[in-house]
Amino acid sequence: MIEARRLHILRAVADHRTVTAAAAALYLTPSAVSQQLAALEQETGHRLVERGAKGVRLTPAGEILLSHTNAVLAQLERAEAELAAYSSGAAGTVTVASFATGIVLVVAPAVARLAESAPGIRIRVQDAEGDASLPMVLDRQVDVAVAVEYRGAPAADDPRLTHVPLYAEPFDAVVPVTHRLADAAEVPLAELAKDSWIGPYPGNPCHDVVVLACENAGFQPRMEHSSDDFRAVVALASADAGVALVPRSALRGTDLAGVVVRPVDGTAPTRRVFAAVRRGAEEHPLIRPVLDALGAAAQV
Repeated sequence: MIEARRLHILRAVADHRTVTAAAAALYLTPSAVSQQLAALEQETGHRLVERGAKGVRLTPAGEILLSHTNAVLAQLERAEAELAAYSSGAAGTVTVASFATGIVLVVAPAVARLAESAPGIRIRVQDAEGDASLPMVLDRQVDVAVAVEYRGAPAADDPRLTHVPLYAEPFDAVVPVTHRLADAAEVPLAELAKDSWIGPYPGNPCHDVVVLACENAGFQPRMEHSSDDFRAVVALASADAGVALVPRSALRGTDLAGVVVRPVDGTAPTRRVFAAVRRGAEEHPLIRPVLDALGAAAQV
């Protein structure tokens, strides 16, 4: 008989590629993870992982078991949801991880809605970038992630997750008031090819959006300054340190003295935001109201 908790460990190892990283995500010791993998191999009668200089990879037998693991764990999430519904599930805590602007736009309004519509549900919010929040959901560190589409992100049909689209917003060009394009109605990205750029660090989903937009315009942006805080990005642009692309909502409440904000000429780069939960958990009586409240806040 295969134990479900060992399947969860197998998936964590497959996601994180090393025993040490999987152990950290699961709050276990590396030796405990190794012991559980060995026990799983004994249960199945197959070697499931291979260790190498670059980490751990699944064997063909491990890949077969992983494909079933995603279905099994999703079904267990559904079972928990139905049991919780059976016992009413009217009270409990749901943990939501979101990037800062997402907290402002949808998470905080959703918390306010739930305080009235579902007062028994307590929301705990954690600030986390989209590339960090999705692994947190998979590792059961949080229940819901508000994340951004980015290159390398789990696809919408990923068997481990259920995606709920929330909203999409364009990036605007931010240039110093002294910039040669400051008087333009729209800014062609190709005209910024030789400028110094200010933007998020690699790994931040917005970094991918900016770089991809510039690549589509025919150049690689020369990132001179890096910050994941868009207030800092705008401040540097106002100091004539470079140009930037910033999500429109991130400009709200930001000091725009010294910069000009213009739409991008042509098809604007876009940040697409969604909520994600472990597949099967979307109908849990605690999680469903949270997803509905996030969706309602996004429509506003």
